[in-house]
Amino acid sequence: MCSFLKKLNQLIQLPEGHSRFYTAFWTGASAGIASLVGIVTFFAGYFFNTGIPKLLVGLASLTAGWISFKLFRIIIALAQKGLVKIPVFVVSLLGGSFITLLLAREFRFGLPSIIFYPSVLLTMLCFVLIAGYGWALFKRTSHDVRKHRVLIIACLVTLSAGLYFFVQKGTDPYPIEFEPTPAPLLSAKGITNPGERGSYRFHYFTYGSGTDQRGSEFGKEVNYKTPNVDASLLLPEWKDFKAKWRERFWGFGVKTFPLNGRVWMPQGDGKFPMILIVHGNHGMEDYSDGGYDYLGELLASRGFITLSVDENFINATWSGDFMGKEMPTRAWLLLKHLELWKTWSKDPQSPFYNKVDIDNVVLAGHSRGGEAISIAASYNQLDYFPDNANEKFNFHFGIKGLVSIAQIDKRYTRRINLKDVNYLSLHGSYDSDEPTFFGYRQYQRIKFTDSAFYFKSGVYIHRANHGQFNSSWGSFDSGPPQRWLLNVKPLIPMEDQQRIAKVYIGAFAEVVLHNNKNYLPLFMNSAGGADWLPKATLLNTYADSYAELLANFEEDIDVTSGSADGVTLQGQHLNVWREETILFRDQETQGTNGVILGWNTDEDSLKKTPMYGVSFQNPLVLDSNQSVLITIAPGDQSELKSKKKFDKKAKESPINFTLQLTDSLGHQTKLDLNAIKKLTPRLKVQYEKLDLLQESYGNTWEPEFETIEFPLARFSNLEALKNIKQIKFVFDKTHQGVIIIDEINIEKKLFR
Repeated sequence: MCSFLKKLNQLIQLPEGHSRFYTAFWTGASAGIASLVGIVTFFAGYFFNTGIPKLLVGLASLTAGWISFKLFRIIIALAQKGLVKIPVFVVSLLGGSFITLLLAREFRFGLPSIIFYPSVLLTMLCFVLIAGYGWALFKRTSHDVRKHRVLIIACLVTLSAGLYFFVQKGTDPYPIEFEPTPAPLLSAKGITNPGERGSYRFHYFTYGSGTDQRGSEFGKEVNYKTPNVDASLLLPEWKDFKAKWRERFWGFGVKTFPLNGRVWMPQGDGKFPMILIVHGNHGMEDYSDGGYDYLGELLASRGFITLSVDENFINATWSGDFMGKEMPTRAWLLLKHLELWKTWSKDPQSPFYNKVDIDNVVLAGHSRGGEAISIAASYNQLDYFPDNANEKFNFHFGIKGLVSIAQIDKRYTRRINLKDVNYLSLHGSYDSDEPTFFGYRQYQRIKFTDSAFYFKSGVYIHRANHGQFNSSWGSFDSGPPQRWLLNVKPLIPMEDQQRIAKVYIGAFAEVVLHNNKNYLPLFMNSAGGADWLPKATLLNTYADSYAELLANFEEDIDVTSGSADGVTLQGQHLNVWREETILFRDQETQGTNGVILGWNTDEDSLKKTPMYGVSFQNPLVLDSNQSVLITIAPGDQSELKSKKKFDKKAKESPINFTLQLTDSLGHQTKLDLNAIKKLTPRLKVQYEKLDLLQESYGNTWEPEFETIEFPLARFSNLEALKNIKQIKFVFDKTHQGVIIIDEINIEKKLFR
């Protein structure tokens, strides 16, 4: 056996009888290429989160890589011997290293092919030349020293350039030159900044199983012990190796899930409203629940019991991801936490007796947690688990609002339709984990049906990413090596992104849980909080239960019919006029239809002013306390027919138009869009450092809507108009443009 192995090993040894230079070169090259394989295979293990010390995993991966390298060399040598003139040693060395690196790619380094293959081949070549010529020079086997040094320097420069590409932050290919229209500041009315600490003192504590073997805060140092819950009917996918590894890591299984939480609790008498925050999917070994302390401290200081829920044990790990099948469990666990607090609040022996207003609750969720909160709100109304009715529900808590942060909307097989609940969604344009504003799709599926006041709002934050909403996730929305390709240069700082989150979530909590409607204008126009917010481009969408819908283009395929009885729509002299489903950048539906209107008065064939009118069979009786709300986005001006060749790099024309009201007697009053609020231009993004990788995300832009309020008090001579017969968009301010309108509403009662 030893003799056989010795013969095999001889196949991949450097043969004798060649020149001193040849022998020295390939001796050095062999060491260089082996070093490359060692470096790559070590880091393939080092970056592989298993809960075992990274150094040990890296060394184990290095050992496996070295064995694979030797094995592949022997196999290649046996297969190639005598077939080609290239020496067996060279073919086995290069072939074995390449296959080992390819294996490392499959194991961990899942870089795109267009990056991986050129990078690996070029790096292999550089390591061969640097190590080979370097060793030859060291051994003084050649007199052509200058040529060798030039090659070595060229390779070092090439490797340095490649390394710099991976470590630098990227570029900012789409700078935005846009200054929003100022608006009256809410602070000028004496309204306090909802993102600043309030007057309540608070204390922090944890509760949990008390037996957690991974974190002392839920183990021996836990403040309050809690019972376990059985999730086996909700998560039957907890099985096989995936389950065995998780149980070995955590020390518990699906029948004994813990109820672990971090709590920031206001001090004082009386019942406090409650806000639950739940993280999303992340490597389970890298705990996520501690990343929302900035929200916990803020909200507790403003009088809200704030809880960050631990659901790390159903997150992804190296042994597998539940691929969204765990979404019901994420939602159910939130309700089980509320159930626990309800028990505590009714127990005279509990330190939380009469401290919690369980009928005044907001759920907040990040990423998969953002989808989970909508599922939880739906389950809260049910008596049985819809995917397995053997699991009975008995919740029915007072969930008054939902806050989704960079949420997904596609993991759970069911699309959740909600009614009569307040809703806020935050999303960043540079979210490379969830590149589309899925929160807006859930926004569309929330309806208001009763006479109480409810509102929903979306906040699209340009240059925010996925991870910076969680302090422990940070600037990169994926781990190595994919993170080395992410374009993070355009990102706003984490402090600014979290400041925006604090202002909006704080304001939402004040409106929903403290009934302080003074903050509502902030959800319609961020300019009202300009002194509270960092300098950033924010787009606000807004709708509430007091609005009267005129058109949302959902009712039929007739472009002339509105959404309310007696409402008709008509376009005149437009280059583009159609209704269609609005898509995200990846061509998935936004869950809404809209009308696309385009005009180009530079064309000789178009002499008359383009218009789009909303007419009423029964004239509207309006007054100066009301407003017209238009949810709108700029479209792609390249679709305009023009005699001039369209230049994709040219700046698009800024959009402005006139909104005209006409009464039944033909009297008119007008107001320019720019007098109210400039329409934010199309926001383009590049998620990766290389533009050629953008294709995997879809388009560089997607329609992102904002709601613009036209207060009737701003129209001149409104009192002279009697009954409004028509609202007309008159495109007389810019020569060309394309807009997308999602909704047109009349707001009958505003809170200013």
